Amino acid sequence: MPDAAELAALHAACFTLPRPWTAHEINALLDSPHVFALIESGGFLLGRAVAGEAELLTLAVLPAVRRQGLGARLVQAFLAEARVRQSEQAFLEVAAGNTAAIALYDRAGFSEVGRRKAYYTGADGQSDDALVLSRAL
Repeated sequence: MPDAAELAALHAACFTLPRPWTAHEINALLDSPHVFALIESGGFLLGRAVAGEAELLTLAVLPAVRRQGLGARLVQAFLAEARVRQSEQAFLEVAAGNTAAIALYDRAGFSEVGRRKAYYTGADGQSDDALVLSRAL
């Protein structure tokens, strides 16, 4: 099983909005047989696949290695693993202000299917909508 403390430290280096996940939260997810971790140096992705649907729970790529293809590789690996796990549809949520991530997901074939107003709140009290994205597998 992946080291949740290491993943939490990496997550904290990548996120302020939404807030970074704790090692306890990551461990709780990894305890589920439906959750899987895809890990490469400098980044990781947690996904869940159950009942024909896959959810990209989080994608974290260190700022120093962004825009080098790591995020795209992890998303493609997620889609492949979701198919192996018999998923027919994939979903994710992304902060509306995260234009780089939205572009990445758009290139991977995701499109907006919903919006959750003021879903994320940062440490500074600022809020951002969550875009719900989906694609067929």
